[in-house]
Amino acid sequence: MAKPRVALFVTCLVDIHRPSVGFAAIQLLEDAGCTVEVPLAQTCCGQPAYNSGDRRTAQEIARQVIDAFGGFDHVVAPSGSCAAMISHHYPALFADSDPHWHARAVELAARTHELTAFLHDVLGTARIAARLDGVAAYHDSCSGLRELGVRVQPRALLSRVDGLSVKDLAEPEQCCGFGGTFCVKYPEISTRMVSDKARDITATGADILLAGDMGCLLNMAGRLHREGSRIRAFHVAEALAGTAATTPAIGEAGS
Repeated sequence: MAKPRVALFVTCLVDIHRPSVGFAAIQLLEDAGCTVEVPLAQTCCGQPAYNSGDRRTAQEIARQVIDAFGGFDHVVAPSGSCAAMISHHYPALFADSDPHWHARAVELAARTHELTAFLHDVLGTARIAARLDGVAAYHDSCSGLRELGVRVQPRALLSRVDGLSVKDLAEPEQCCGFGGTFCVKYPEISTRMVSDKARDITATGADILLAGDMGCLLNMAGRLHREGSRIRAFHVAEALAGTAATTPAIGEAGS
């Protein structure tokens, strides 16, 4: 049987702030039996423009992404928000205006997955060859949880990481306050929300913070650092690939 041909949607924040997440995602997909490619023509998913009401720019970006990711069996993103943008919002962008691009958007949406959901639900990954000693608090991103139903999948995969135990937050469904452009438009509200999240994380007694979206992780890691916390933050892909044990945490020197 031919290996699934998978295109990795790297995401802007991974590309700019944490390329190690992209490499970890590739390792996980290849270990699971996929042939992985990273289309060089990819850019942003268009979510900032979409969330700001700039529908025309969002459509232009969406067309480029649809073209770049044509022909692959699956498209996988290490981000619930980017995966949700492509799989849920791209079809809506063209639903009332362009039947041709709407049909292409629907077709791409059906092939697009968040990383842990793809590994767990589509590939049925049963073996994780990784070790990370510590206690981790897991944060569910809003888009992954509410739009894609990603909750069980990362926890099931993390349960197979040697040396790691995972604790849920007291209020796991509360937003961290990042919200893309929300944190720029409403900084005081955003700061209050991430401060509440930092207290919730600290209360678990965990020494590691894990999540599946870089926006959330950058926001929470930054707040924890400013509060003097020693909790280390990593993307879930880094924990599952075994690279978190040898990689500086998000926000640390060299990361």
